[in-house]
Amino acid sequence: MSGSTDEDVEILHSMGYAQELARRMGGFSNFAISFSIICILAGGITSFPQAMSTGGGFEVTIGWLVGGVFALLVAACLGQIGSAYPTAGGLYHWSSILGGRGWGWATAWFNLLGLIFVVASVNVGVWLLFRDMVLAAVFHVDVTAWTSVSDPLPQGMTADQAAAINNSAYWAQFIAVALITLSQGLVNHFGIRLTTILTDFSGYLIFVVAVVLTATFLIWGGNWDLSRITTFVNTTGDAGGGFVPQPRPAMIAFLLGLLYPLYTITGFDASAHTAEETQNARRAVPRGMLHSVFWSLVFGFVMAVSFIMASPDLAATAKDGGSSWSNLYTNLKAPDLLKALLAIGIVVSNYLCALAGLTSTSRMIFAFSRDGGLPGSSLWKSVSPTWRTPVPAIWLGALLALAATLYSPAFTALAAGCALFLYISYAMPIAAGLVAEGRTWTEFGPFSLGFWYKPLGLISVLGVVVLMYVGIQPPNDILINYALGILVLLVVLWFGIEMRRFKGPPVGEEIQQRMREIAAAEKAVGETT
Repeated sequence: MSGSTDEDVEILHSMGYAQELARRMGGFSNFAISFSIICILAGGITSFPQAMSTGGGFEVTIGWLVGGVFALLVAACLGQIGSAYPTAGGLYHWSSILGGRGWGWATAWFNLLGLIFVVASVNVGVWLLFRDMVLAAVFHVDVTAWTSVSDPLPQGMTADQAAAINNSAYWAQFIAVALITLSQGLVNHFGIRLTTILTDFSGYLIFVVAVVLTATFLIWGGNWDLSRITTFVNTTGDAGGGFVPQPRPAMIAFLLGLLYPLYTITGFDASAHTAEETQNARRAVPRGMLHSVFWSLVFGFVMAVSFIMASPDLAATAKDGGSSWSNLYTNLKAPDLLKALLAIGIVVSNYLCALAGLTSTSRMIFAFSRDGGLPGSSLWKSVSPTWRTPVPAIWLGALLALAATLYSPAFTALAAGCALFLYISYAMPIAAGLVAEGRTWTEFGPFSLGFWYKPLGLISVLGVVVLMYVGIQPPNDILINYALGILVLLVVLWFGIEMRRFKGPPVGEEIQQRMREIAAAEKAVGETT
């Protein structure tokens, strides 16, 4: 074992956990898995209408900077905590240590819900992009039977015909997403080495495709009127194609548009969830989170500017609503071969984004289960001695992500809500750290914000409170019912069952009591590296 790996294992043991997972990821791989989940070619494209239909070109570009800088502040605060406690449980573990086991238990559920909906929403996006940009545009396949229709119905189409097409589109999506998720589960099943190879490749692929895509929009559609990115236009209501159904005040419109960068720049906690598979984790984890957010912010901003510059008419683009980006791309006068290669690159990047998301989800399930946090924890915490991966947790995560796509009428809102759930789970350990720092939290890792943790942490928490308000505004107001339902369920479960049953992560003397279990667990998987 290397010196850094020895230190990593010692730190993990000191927190009461065995080195069951294979520690084979380097610093770049830890960065790449978060960068892959963020994937500016996923949310940066599919959520483009969220910004265009709220504040026009200003929202797409300046709004991206505002949301991206906020995400960077959150990542910096989480980086300090992750440097002190580099475990696969990440946010859940941090909240438990800093804020108590009940706070940690609630954090785990919000984080798990957010991760499940990330995988689900991106995989649906993989299918839709593959259907429209590859099957239809590149191979000229007629996908009409796989494309749902909505009111008002096309001229000459009856309600029965529309219902039949929608039913066909529903099952085509379900089967496609099931096959996509199955393949991602298999990749994760067969070891972190294969997953690491693909996510490393994804990191390079996203950079290359984003640069070429940006150049393509600027070369074949460039309009160098910089006032487009400095002029805010309220495009809620009809001006935005009804994407936001009713006109809203300018400030609310601007805040709604911030869901564009915040839905995209999320999932960077993957660097923490793979901490137990990363060498020199106390340094690599905060670096992975910060670098993944920073480069997504920079490249995503330039890419967003290219979209705005390529629009022949910003008002008309906003009026396209949910089709605004796809119409921009379809009408771009670039060579067909170039557009075909870009389309394939975008789809592959989205696929690898969800693959990395499933890796993160499975590690969250594994870490929460080894502390008894989930029903059936004894199964979900087990690690394959052959592949050194949490195989049952991988397949549970895949099944839950697929199940999340079944109820399509609510799916759009739930997909947008993944940003809400994840950022709530980010704010919870940060808030606990604000109270615990200098009191019960006195030991820090090599990455520390020092004096700046508290002011930046306060901004992060207050920003998430604003996001909670914005995230339930129309068209995502269905999330009010889901959020209230989840909140009530968590309160009932905690005070009814879990407060007495759930012990949380080991602390104090319990860590020493676990040493015998640690030796047995490491012996079961064969080695400690």
